[in-house]
Amino acid sequence: MKITNLAFANIKHNKSATTSLFILIFLASMLLNLGITIITQMNTFYDDKVTKLRDAHAAVVIDQANYDQSYEQYFSSYDGVSEIAVEQTLIMNSALFQYAGSDMSHGLAFLNAKTEREIAPLAIIEQLDTVQNNDIYLPYIFNTSGGYQLGNTISINYRDNTYTYRIAAFFEATMLGSNNMGLMKVYLPDNTYNMLSQQLEVKELAVLLSVRLEDQSQASTLLADFKRSFPQLQAGEFNGYYWDNEINIVKTSSSMTINIIAMILVAFATIIVLVSLIVIKFRVSTSIEDDMVNIGILQALGYTNNQIIASIMIQFLSITCIASILGVSSSYLINPLLGEVISSLTGLVWHASFNGLINICSVVLITLLVLIVILISTNRIRKLTVVSSLRGGIHTHNFRKNYIPLDKMNGSIHLLLASKTLLANIKQNIMLVIIVTAITFASVFSIVLYYNIAKEKQTFIHMVGSETSNVIVVSNRNETELAQKIEQIEGIEKVTVLDIILTDIDNQSFYTQISNDYSKLNNNTVYKGRAPQYDNEIAISWSVSQLLKKDIGDTVTVSVGQQSHSYLITGLSQSINFMGEFAAITLEGITNHISEYEPSTFHIYSDGVDNSEIITAIQESYGDTLEDIINVDETIDSQTGMYSSAVFFIMLIILVTTMLVVILILYLVIKTIITKRKKEFGILKGIGYTTLQLMNQIAWSFVPVVIIGVVIGGVLGSFYTNKLLALLLSSVGIRSVNFVVNYPVIIVFCVMITLLAYVVSMLIARKIKHISAYELITE
Repeated sequence: MKITNLAFANIKHNKSATTSLFILIFLASMLLNLGITIITQMNTFYDDKVTKLRDAHAAVVIDQANYDQSYEQYFSSYDGVSEIAVEQTLIMNSALFQYAGSDMSHGLAFLNAKTEREIAPLAIIEQLDTVQNNDIYLPYIFNTSGGYQLGNTISINYRDNTYTYRIAAFFEATMLGSNNMGLMKVYLPDNTYNMLSQQLEVKELAVLLSVRLEDQSQASTLLADFKRSFPQLQAGEFNGYYWDNEINIVKTSSSMTINIIAMILVAFATIIVLVSLIVIKFRVSTSIEDDMVNIGILQALGYTNNQIIASIMIQFLSITCIASILGVSSSYLINPLLGEVISSLTGLVWHASFNGLINICSVVLITLLVLIVILISTNRIRKLTVVSSLRGGIHTHNFRKNYIPLDKMNGSIHLLLASKTLLANIKQNIMLVIIVTAITFASVFSIVLYYNIAKEKQTFIHMVGSETSNVIVVSNRNETELAQKIEQIEGIEKVTVLDIILTDIDNQSFYTQISNDYSKLNNNTVYKGRAPQYDNEIAISWSVSQLLKKDIGDTVTVSVGQQSHSYLITGLSQSINFMGEFAAITLEGITNHISEYEPSTFHIYSDGVDNSEIITAIQESYGDTLEDIINVDETIDSQTGMYSSAVFFIMLIILVTTMLVVILILYLVIKTIITKRKKEFGILKGIGYTTLQLMNQIAWSFVPVVIIGVVIGGVLGSFYTNKLLALLLSSVGIRSVNFVVNYPVIIVFCVMITLLAYVVSMLIARKIKHISAYELITE
C-alpha cells in the first residue's frame, strides 16, 4: 500500500508530465488498434459480404446474338460449381453519366428488379417509400463516392440518346457493384425495364451467367478453363460483347487501397509507440536524477531498491494501462469515419465489429513494451547506495570540458548560453532528434502520397497500369486502318493501339497487352529491360516471372486458340491491374496466332485541343465504325476522387498527430528543464536578464535540434518514400515506384514544423515569468 501511495504521489506531483505522456500513449494505442482492426477484418470482410449477399464467385456477360447454350452447360458440368444462374440483361457498354462532379464513361448492365434470384438477390440498403416508372436502383458506391442521394435524378447518355431516371434505392453488391471493373449492374422496375428493352437495339440484349463455387479461390481457374474451351471468345475472332470477372480480382482491386491505408496507420502508430517509449525512458531517467536525494531518504527509511523500482513501475504502468484502454475504446469512435472511407472505395457497408482479442493484444503489447523500458531505465537504482543517493548520485567529482567558455567566445551572450544548454543535454537532444526525424518522415510520406493521388495524378495512374491518353476509341473492327485515319484529324498528336486479350503462357493463363508501338505510350510499365519491338518478343510482369521462374533472356511458349509460338522475354513490367499478372506482345506478334487480327482499342493523344472537340470530330467522321468512345481525362478525374478523399483523411490524421507530438514532447522537456534550472533562472533574472531573453535562450537551445531532426526526416522521406511504397505494394506486383516528390511543398512543411517548435518553446518557456529571485532566496 505504501508503494502504491508513493507511486500516486509522484503522479500528483508531476501532473503536466503525466498528462503529456497519457496523450501520447492514448494516440498510439488508438491508431494501432484502428490499423490492426482494419487489417484483420478486411481479410474476411469481402468473403463475409459475398456469403451474406449470396453473390457470384464468377460472372460472364455475352451478347444475346453470340450466346450459346453450351456455355451454360460447361459451367453446370464443371467440377466444383455449386450453383449457376442465367438471366437476361440490357447492356450499355459505354454509358456516359455524371460521377463525383465529372463525366464518367462506364459499362452498365440493366437488370429487372422484379426477377427472383437465388444468386445475388437484390440487397437494398436504403430506398424511397414510393415507386415510379422512371426509377432506378444504383450500386451503393454512387452514394458513397459518386455524390448521389435518394431522390436525385441521373441522366445516362448512350448512342446519342439520353435516359433520365429518379434514384429510388441504393444496393450492395460485391460483383458488378464498383466502378473499377469495367461493368456495373443497375436495376429498373419491371415496367421501366421493359420500356428500355424496347428502346434499345437487339445487340444491346445480353445474357448474364452467374456462378457460385464450393471453393471461391478456384474462380480464376474456372474462367481461364472456360475461355480455353471456347477459343472463339478471344479477341480477333469474336465480334460481339463479352465481359467476365471473378471475385478474387474484385476483392484484391477494391481492398488494396484500404490495406495500404491500414498499413500506414499501423506504421505511424508504431512510430508513436516508439516515441512514447523514448519519452518514458527520458521521464524515468529524469525522475531518478531529480529525486535522487528523495531516493536516498527512502533507502535510509528502510525501503528496498525493489520497492522503489516497483513504485516507479506502478506510476508509469497505471498511466499506460488507462491511456491505452481509453485509446482502444476511442478507436471505435473514429471507426464510423473510416467506415465511410472504406464504403466509398468498395461500395459496401462497413461496420467494424468489436474484437476483444485485438483490443486486449493492443493494450498488452503497449504495456509490455513500457514495462521493458521501465526495467531497463530503473536498473540504475539497484546500484545506488544511501550515501551516493544523498549526494545526488555523485560518487566522485566529475568535471566536463567547457566547450563554450563565455570569457573567450565572441557573439551574442544569449546564443552562447543557449549553445551551452544544447551541449549540456546531449542525451535529451538525441532523443528529440530521433522523435522529430520519425514523425517528419511519416508526415512527408503522407504528403507525397496525397500529392500524387490528388494533384499529380499521372504517376499514380501509371502505377495502376492505365494509359494516360486523352481519348479512347473502341471500333467494331470493320475499319482496318482506323488509327491512321484518326491521326489525320487536326489537333491529334498520335494514335496507338492497345488491346487486351487472354493468352496461355507456359500453360498458365494471363491477360496480355497488344500494341503496334510501345514507345508511343505515355505509360512505360517496363521497369527492367525494354518493351517488345519484334513479333517474337514479349515482356512479362514481375509476378508472372516469379510464377514461371523466367527472367529476361529466357523464352516462353505463348498459346492463343490452337496456335503456339516461342517468344523471347525482353523486359519485366509492373502494374496493379490484373493483380500484377500480365504480359505484352506486339501487334505483329499476335498475327502469329490470329492471322487476320483486327485491333479494336485505340488511344488518342491530343495536341492541346479540348477532348470534346476531338470526340465530336471522330464521331462525325467515323461514328458508324465506333463501338465506344471515352473521354479519359474526365473518367480519371471521376475515379480518382474517392482515392484522394481516403488518402487526405489519412494525411490529416498523421499531420495533426505530428503537431500534437511536437507540442507534447517540447512541453515535457522544457518543463523539466525549467524545474531543474529554477534556481539558475532566478539568479539570471536577479542579475538583469529579462524573461524574454531567458525564453529565447531556451527556445534556441531546441530549435537547432528540431532543425536537425526535420532535415533528416525530410531527406529520408523525400528519398525513401518511393522505396517504402514499392515494399508495401510488392504483394500486387509493384517493384518500382516513381512518385513525384514536390520539394517546395516538403520544404514549406519542414519550415512550418520548425516555426511551430520555436513558437511552442516560447509559449512553454513563459513559465519563467513566474520565477522570482526574491522568492528563491526566501524559500
